[in-house]
Amino acid sequence: MPAETTLPDRSIQDLNRTAKEIIEFAEGSKIWLFLGEMGAGKTTSIQSICKELGVIDVVQSPTFSIVNEYKNQNDEMIYHFDFYRIEDVEEVHNIGIEEYFYSGNICLIEWPQNIESVLPDEFMRVDILENSDQTRSFKLSKHG
Repeated sequence: MPAETTLPDRSIQDLNRTAKEIIEFAEGSKIWLFLGEMGAGKTTSIQSICKELGVIDVVQSPTFSIVNEYKNQNDEMIYHFDFYRIEDVEEVHNIGIEEYFYSGNICLIEWPQNIESVLPDEFMRVDILENSDQTRSFKLSKHG
């Protein structure tokens, strides 16, 4: 059974606290999957997480480039993927996805369901649900 937790519903103003809790829950996980509908807050959450991880680069969705590489204050690399536009898993093989996944660096992945067959067995999953009152629910789980 994977380790799981559900965070209290949060507004956009609480994202820094949410980011800290996600980082704490991850404890050693390097592959972080972000799932949620379009507009649920995947990229915004990743921006807050990167800020908490000390990223010094501009964090934005890599929708067209597939992957963005960021450095933090400790000169560590963090990879941010957006697989929304992937139509064939062969596309991710062409960018050398295994090298990223097994680099030992944190990989933040939006739309991982589009590349399910190549995901590592060990990962942390962040499910984001947009609530009717504009808050977000976060369910965190570790697998593998």
